[in-house]
Amino acid sequence: MDNQSNTTHLKREVLVRLIRAFLENDLKRTVDIIPFEMRPKYADNPYRCCIHKERAILRQRAIASLGHSVEADDEMTPLSEYAQKAVERQKPDENILTVVETACKGCVPSRVYVTDLCQGCVARPCQSACSFGAISIKDGKSVIDGEKCKNCTKCMQVCPYSAIVKIKVPCEDACPVNAITKNEYGHAEIDFEKCISCGACVGACPFAAVHEKSQMFDILKEMKKGKKLVAMLAPSVVGQLPVSINKIAQGLIDAGFSEVVEVAQGADITARTEAEDFHERMERGDEFMTTSCCAAYNQLVEKHVPELKPFRSETRTPMYYTSELVKKKDPDAVTVFVGPCVAKRKEAQTDGVTDFVMNFEEMGALFVAKNIELAQCEDYEFAHVASKEGRNFAVTGGVAESVKVASKDFEEIFPTGVDGLNSKAVREMRAWAKNGQCPNGNLVEVMACPGGCVGGSACLNNKRITTKKVKEYADASPCINDIE
Repeated sequence: MDNQSNTTHLKREVLVRLIRAFLENDLKRTVDIIPFEMRPKYADNPYRCCIHKERAILRQRAIASLGHSVEADDEMTPLSEYAQKAVERQKPDENILTVVETACKGCVPSRVYVTDLCQGCVARPCQSACSFGAISIKDGKSVIDGEKCKNCTKCMQVCPYSAIVKIKVPCEDACPVNAITKNEYGHAEIDFEKCISCGACVGACPFAAVHEKSQMFDILKEMKKGKKLVAMLAPSVVGQLPVSINKIAQGLIDAGFSEVVEVAQGADITARTEAEDFHERMERGDEFMTTSCCAAYNQLVEKHVPELKPFRSETRTPMYYTSELVKKKDPDAVTVFVGPCVAKRKEAQTDGVTDFVMNFEEMGALFVAKNIELAQCEDYEFAHVASKEGRNFAVTGGVAESVKVASKDFEEIFPTGVDGLNSKAVREMRAWAKNGQCPNGNLVEVMACPGGCVGGSACLNNKRITTKKVKEYADASPCINDIE
């Protein structure tokens, strides 16, 4: 998701101030004044009705950036107390998202609506198109009965004047599993029993009201203890910043990490293992297999489409295999996945080898807080060279292509894919599971984010640009079959 916007800058500024205060051992003393420093008395209020609401939102952003739930805030607890809890906690919260309630617009309910452009056609195509009897004519104009309307939008499609529109609630509209709704106060509320941590709501909200609970201070605490921290860079990092991946890696070393590895290394293991899994399934007569590298898709299967389990690969994700490699080399190392994905925070809670997750927005804030100029960094030399196929995992089609190449001479492989999870895609996959076959191919790559990981909610650059940069970087790499 293309997130280079005012909301990104606001979140980053809050986090930068928090990181600097922590590094200067001054977090508890200075954290309470951050909202006032960012919005001083008599300052212009660029976004909200008054300075007091601006400060309240900044305070709640700080709570989320400290890794806490905004919903549990009583508005009287000082930020310094939240900071102390962040320093003292043993592990991050289980629920990885929170809603900054004061920032939530409290959007009007999503509905199909007839505007003043309605010309009262004699043909009345909207009325004919509606299968639910929701459209009537009043004073010569079409009127929609909200109780009967199913939001199918057929009336919108046939209106010759484009007089009918759908009023959307961005976060609700983006969620593929209806996990986000309004509470009794009109604020967005996440049902974590349904949520698959895809991050669609995070990227969709133009007010940045849906916020990841940061693990930055859990990471910084380990760093202060002198632990060996290994940053595991997702392939989608290429193109996020105007420097090479080698300079980004060196920037992480300068920020306090002991080592940096490419998650593309783990992707190579995923590709080879998934190729073997695919061969076995085809030999036993299975009709199709889906990939399993997308953490949000894996949650979708577990929570909403369990009938897809027999068709999902048993292979673990690139993050898992990379963390496993690091832990085998040094069991005491602290593994930190660095990527654009909300769902990886959830996966890390259960995979047993990944300790923390830092997204690209947080990585950028760390560089700013530590005054690291990436353009001036040396080029970090990775200890292991990853393949073209592993580095292409970040873009749509890359996973299926990697499995196909790793399959070598196996000819009966017909890749297809789901490029972004939405309600329609979920319905289609449920039908595939019910019928026992996918009509489009036998190797199905599933990506929760349109465009692949380069479309993740914490990406810093335009998806089109990063896709091009990832492919250029991958094309300069060896084939997976030419490396060990």
